[in-house]
Amino acid sequence: MDETLIGRGVAGLARLTAIAGGLVLTALVVLIVASVIGRAMIWAGLGPILGDYELVEAGVGFAIFAFMPWAHLTRGHAVVAIFTDLAGPRFNAWLLVVCDALMLVLAAFLAWRHALGTIDKFNYGETTLLLRMPLWWSYAAGLFGACVLIVVAAYLLIRSLSDAATGRAPTASQGAAH
Repeated sequence: MDETLIGRGVAGLARLTAIAGGLVLTALVVLIVASVIGRAMIWAGLGPILGDYELVEAGVGFAIFAFMPWAHLTRGHAVVAIFTDLAGPRFNAWLLVVCDALMLVLAAFLAWRHALGTIDKFNYGETTLLLRMPLWWSYAAGLFGACVLIVVAAYLLIRSLSDAATGRAPTASQGAAH
C-alpha cells in the first residue's frame, strides 16, 4: 500500500467501507439463522422474522458495493496472466494504466446509473412489500460504495500512471506482474 497521506486515506476509506459490508453480512447471517429457527419452531408459537427476505436483499446489495473498492484497491479481481507473463515490465505498467482507466470509467458509469435509480425510487416512493421500507434507502446505501469505488479507481489510475511514466514496474499486488 502507498504510505502517503492520500494513499492511507483512500485505503482507510476502502477498508472501512468493506468492514461495514462485512458487519452487514454478519448481521444478515444472524437474521437468517433467527428466522429459520423461528420457522422451525412454529409449533412453539414462534415464527419467521417479518421481511427477512427484504432485509437480506437490501443488505447484500449494500455489501456487494461495499466490497468493490477494497477488492479494486488490493487488486483482488481475477487476473488472467497468460499474455502478461510473457510481456515486459514496461508493457505491464502501461497495461495497468489502461485497466485502471477502464475501471474508473466503469465505476463512474455504475455510480451515475445507480444515482439515477436512487432518485427514481425516491421520487416514486416505492417501498418493500412487507416492511414498507423505502427502496431508495438500500439504493442510497449501495450508492455510497459505488462513490467510494470512484475515489479508489481515480487514485489507482493516478498512481499507476505515475508508476508507468517514471518506469516503475507494477508489483505483484498491482496486477499484471511477473
